[in-house]
Amino acid sequence: MKIKVGVLFGGTTVEHEISIISAVQAMNHLDSDKYEVIPIYLGKNRIWYTGKMLMDIEVYKDVEMVKRYAKEVMLCNKNGTFVLQATKGLFQKKVAELDIIFPIVHGNNAEDGTLQGLLEAIGIPYVGSGVLGSALGQDKVVMKQVMKEEGLPIIDYTWFYDNEYLEDTEHILKEIKKIGYPVIVKPATLGSSIGITFAKNHDEIISAINEAIRYDNKIVVEKAVEDLIEVNCSVLGNYEYSEASVLEEVMGTEEFLTYQDKYLGSKKGGNSKGMVSTDRIIPARLDEKMTTEIRELAQSVCQVLNLSGVTRVDFLIDKKKNKIYVNEPNTIPGSLSFYLWEPSGKTYQQLLDKMITLGIKEYKRKNKKVCSFDTNILSNFNGTKGCKGLKACKK
Repeated sequence: MKIKVGVLFGGTTVEHEISIISAVQAMNHLDSDKYEVIPIYLGKNRIWYTGKMLMDIEVYKDVEMVKRYAKEVMLCNKNGTFVLQATKGLFQKKVAELDIIFPIVHGNNAEDGTLQGLLEAIGIPYVGSGVLGSALGQDKVVMKQVMKEEGLPIIDYTWFYDNEYLEDTEHILKEIKKIGYPVIVKPATLGSSIGITFAKNHDEIISAINEAIRYDNKIVVEKAVEDLIEVNCSVLGNYEYSEASVLEEVMGTEEFLTYQDKYLGSKKGGNSKGMVSTDRIIPARLDEKMTTEIRELAQSVCQVLNLSGVTRVDFLIDKKKNKIYVNEPNTIPGSLSFYLWEPSGKTYQQLLDKMITLGIKEYKRKNKKVCSFDTNILSNFNGTKGCKGLKACKK
């Protein structure tokens, strides 16, 4: 009997289209002998859709076609059975049953623990990091605070809320000046390099901050590494066991790896196939000592931040100082970083299979823990006893 996997993607996020690319790639690589794939598309209109047509990337060139022909559904727990239920029609019939959800979403309102919290509330097993790990992995400020506390190497930075900048611009600019130009300005909770700007001086920082504020209310400003090598490492596993992939050296066309580099093709042109289309060198041109150090650091980042499934941890290397910095983890990386596992002999199909196995294992582990009590303390509730505030309310 096949395992029914609901692949969940899209969402109300600026990384909506990137999620579609990653999800369609994955759905077409899942083992059809072992899994029944049920696509679940989260439209920008916050409506959930399902239908086999959603496995074809061509469909998304005209989203109105999706709205017209795919079925609108909601996820429900029916006495321990997880179903997609139609939202239209008199009887709201069952459209599909699910055994596990595979979220392939990117960005805030989805990858940040929001979706994971919903799945936890429903009680369905799912693949990847939980609520805490997802939230930590999305917020660049909190993740840096945790990593710094754990002694992981991070670049100098400052951060602020948009209202703090608007109320006391000069103070914020003085704090940035202490770091020293050039700097990288980022929205704190976005990915895919959206809203990120390189600023070399006081004049450029103003427009850079204004650009970031368009996307987020929390802004991070980091010291830029000028003599830079960008290296990424994927980690597969959970808190009990993990393994690190080969390293990739990413070749950006700007001061940092941009959205254009990642998803719209390099200066050479060409259509994007997600992160797999980015210019890169695999394995990275590093010596064995530095390679080992980065792989171990990547595993430590996942352990510290409660990450599981497949993660990609991005690193900055200062060539002049020969120093490594953790940039950030990606809890659901573009293309699920399958291209970093293939050189190690793990096919995309095998990678997906391992991720689903980890998700099922985590679900079983949680169910062994006490999460509720059979007793009901309200069964002996007799009015206002032990609840003094109610007397005041009655008065």
